[in-house]
Amino acid sequence: QVRLVESGGGSVQAGGSLRLACAASGIDYSRYAMGWFRQAPGREREAVATVYAGTGTPYYADSVKGRFTISLDKAKNTLYLQMNNLKPSDSATYYCAAARTWVELVRKRAVDWGRGTQVAVSS
Repeated sequence: QVRLVESGGGSVQAGGSLRLACAASGIDYSRYAMGWFRQAPGREREAVATVYAGTGTPYYADSVKGRFTISLDKAKNTLYLQMNNLKPSDSATYYCAAARTWVELVRKRAVDWGRGTQVAVSS
């Protein structure tokens, strides 16, 4: 009964910032891996940033390293993605995701998904 609800998307100019939030329920934080994926038109859904809740170890796609930060506030049951210095190539639908293992998450196997939130970055 995992439920993930994203918010915080919007339209910004290149160089701007957005903070995405994912309200989560039904997650065992001692076991689950969570993360953010994005999908642009005509492209595969790709992992942007992931974290294994049990260790807190984050992983980032090369394209967002140094610009995006993933964090999990367990007290608020919310996963965040702080996105700074946004580029037009960051435009996509961003999805919150959760799986029982990091491998399952990054391989998109047995993943629970949110409905997504739109991010549009103009030049």
